[in-house]
Order: sequence, then structure tokens, then C-alpha cells
Amino acid sequence: MESQVVLGGFGGQGIILAGFILGQASAIYDHQSATFTQDYGPEARGGACRAQVVISDGTISYPYVQNPTAMAVMSQEAFTKYTPELARVKNPILIIDEDLVKPANYTAKYYKIAATRIAREMGRPNIANIVMLGFLIGVTGVASAESVKQSIRDAVPKGTEELNMRAFEQGYSQGIEAIKAN
Repeated sequence: MESQVVLGGFGGQGIILAGFILGQASAIYDHQSATFTQDYGPEARGGACRAQVVISDGTISYPYVQNPTAMAVMSQEAFTKYTPELARVKNPILIIDEDLVKPANYTAKYYKIAATRIAREMGRPNIANIVMLGFLIGVTGVASAESVKQSIRDAVPKGTEELNMRAFEQGYSQGIEAIKAN
């Protein structure tokens, strides 16, 4: 079984960190094979960026996502730039930040969460990536929640672990509810 996950947004949203956390959780704590790659434009902040994570219980023959099974996008530019890749896959899972992405002309099923709004309500807009990661895990199950929590503890700045755990739990619980509703 192989999952190919794309996280997209703009520079400064923590997209790359979220991808790293997912890859580390899968490889180190879930004992799967995993690759993590990243790409972004020449702009340090504001330009489209994405993290790609391939997770497999076997050998991974190519480290880049070719046929994304799940995609979470947190900016309109990322939606426009990366969602055409979903056309190559049967029944892909698309997740959007509903306050930042308007999926005009997208006719397939998708999930939405107000990740940025939730993070803002928690007092730290910069944890929206962790809210989105929690939702992604709740909806897809590509990694175990416990492994992702451990990876978050390892990756976030010291002193912010508890806040990031609450952000993850917010997203995760909404992801579980979204699955139950469908």
C-alpha cells in the first residue's frame, strides 16, 4: 500500500514543516518507508510552495509524488497550481482551507476546514499548518495520530509543544467528524 500526499500553500505558512512532520512520523514512528521532498518558488514568503510525502509499507522506487492520493491546500495559488495533478488519480482526497481557497470549477468531492481561522482563534495564526495536518490525518489515516503527535513534539520550537498538540487535536477531531458525516 502506498500513499502519495501533497501539502500546498504559500511560503511562510509552515507547509514544509508539516510535510517534514508527516514524513518523520511515517518513517520513524510508524516504521514505514517514506520520502519527503519540497519545492517552492524563488520568493521566501508569499510564493506557492509544496511538500510531497510518499509513504509505503514496501520499497519506494521514486521519491516524488506522481499520482497524489491526498492533497491539502492552504492558498488559492496552490489550489490553482497543484490540483490539476489530482485528475490522474481515481478518487483522490482534496482538503482545502475554506477561508483561503475557493474551489471554483472543482467538481469532485472535497473536504474543508477553517484551519487559519481556528489557529487565529487559538491565538497563533502560525499553527494553521498543524491544524491542517491534524485534519489530513483524521480524514486519510495516512499516518497514526500518535506518531504524528510525537513527530510534532520533536519538530516544533521548544515551549510551543502543548499549543501545537491542541492545534493538531482540533484538526484531527474535525477530520474524524468529517469522515463520519460522509
